[in-house]
Amino acid sequence: MASLSSPSAQGSTSPLFGWLNRRAAGVLVHPTALPSAFGVGAFDAAAVTLLETLAAAGMKYWQLCPLGPTGYGDSPYQCFSSFAGNPNLVDPAALVRAGLLTDAQVAPLRALPANHVDFGALYHQKRPLLFAAHQAWRAQRSRALPYGSFETFQQDNAPWLAGYTLFSALKDHFNGQPWWEWPAAVRTFAAAAKSDLRHALAERVEAYAFIQYLFFGQWTQLRAQAARLGIQIIGDTPIFTALDSADVWANPELFQLDRKTQRPTAVAGVPPDYFSADGQLWGNPLYDWPAHAATGYRWWLERLRANFALYDVVRIDHFRGFEAYWSVPAGSATARTGKWVTGPGVDFFAAIRQAMPDAKLIAEDLGLLTPATIALREATGLPGMAVLQFAFGGPADNLYLPHNLRANTVIYSGTHDNDTTAGWYATTDEKTRDHVRRYFRISGQEIPWDFIRAAYASVANLAIIPLQDLLSLGSESRFNTPGRPQDNWTWRYRADQLRTLSEQSAAYLADLAALYGRAEPPVK
Repeated sequence: MASLSSPSAQGSTSPLFGWLNRRAAGVLVHPTALPSAFGVGAFDAAAVTLLETLAAAGMKYWQLCPLGPTGYGDSPYQCFSSFAGNPNLVDPAALVRAGLLTDAQVAPLRALPANHVDFGALYHQKRPLLFAAHQAWRAQRSRALPYGSFETFQQDNAPWLAGYTLFSALKDHFNGQPWWEWPAAVRTFAAAAKSDLRHALAERVEAYAFIQYLFFGQWTQLRAQAARLGIQIIGDTPIFTALDSADVWANPELFQLDRKTQRPTAVAGVPPDYFSADGQLWGNPLYDWPAHAATGYRWWLERLRANFALYDVVRIDHFRGFEAYWSVPAGSATARTGKWVTGPGVDFFAAIRQAMPDAKLIAEDLGLLTPATIALREATGLPGMAVLQFAFGGPADNLYLPHNLRANTVIYSGTHDNDTTAGWYATTDEKTRDHVRRYFRISGQEIPWDFIRAAYASVANLAIIPLQDLLSLGSESRFNTPGRPQDNWTWRYRADQLRTLSEQSAAYLADLAALYGRAEPPVK
């Protein structure tokens, strides 16, 4: 398995990538958190309002969590596909305007909570509406939709769409069972493609393709609005896939699976760390990296091309896993029993560089930074991450303290996995709070804004602030708590909260961005 000591790496004298050379700022908020009248954020007018607020605040980036279709647990990091989009994000109002749904059909969605996402209710209420929209479209195929040709969409996305749609239709047919419990005749895509069930489920397969057509059509319109406002989109791709996914079902040879049982021989996780004393047992299947290398990393390159069709910049989650990944024997109770196994190293990123020389990637390199991980990051030239909440309470050589940062870095006050900054400061120990106050020479009364100013002032070229910190919200607005199996990913902000931010803080943020070289000075 290739590593940083491979001949290709030894001959390299300059980093593979070097795109982050201008200072800027942005916000982190997932689209499900946007306000809407239909129970979950969507690609609608509220998303455009967010973009306009960012532009007024002098920000240049909107960072999201992964946009894939989520399964049990609702985590955007555990999706049914690495290529498909989340149907929950489709705007029902646009389907009403297009004549595919009626006001009466979408009315029940208006009774869903406004301050959080009820994913269970969405599954039972919104999902059927999307299939109803497909039925309406089938009945009036001559009706033009503002998303281009459905046939062209299917042709352009055929490499992944065929597997995802058949996987989804079969999953419905077998009442949600995971693919390894399906009959042998459909337990892989190669087998299912020859099955009579493929023809029996043809209409359901088309429906799933149509829903993806709606998702990508609406997203393309929203992204055009972002480009008009000078906002770039930072997407997020998890290093691993979900076991119960079209990715594994269609490509079992690329994963560490027992060839007879089709079950993983080892699974992914991380050792004990800041978040968990037992580590984190993610349970994702691990890649068979030699198999990927033998294809020139074709599947990964296709995945990243699909990402760059959606985003301007892609954050690769768990960068550490490309240098070495934590392999936990299948069936282990915790991640403590794992071991480090060498990953594909720099050769993987060299393949990306050859295929996509202008790729803009961010390395999520949080956690244990071994010399080998740092060496891989330096060889790639990718910007790493720094989190201000991780900087305090220890010695002066903490890598996340502003005086230790480097320009090729993306600095965050916190991430989607952290408590809000207000919540973190309220619950951390007094030693850490004292360190923060002495370091910044502040009282700590406005800690979210203290961290925002510190991030803007830092040498890091890109500063990303979670929207919760811009709104000075507490722990009740935390988005995710790693290791907690339920009640994550549900937070939403209200339209009036963003309006207040726009009215009271956008000009200040724009001035702050200009002051620290992250935007052009505002016109006086």
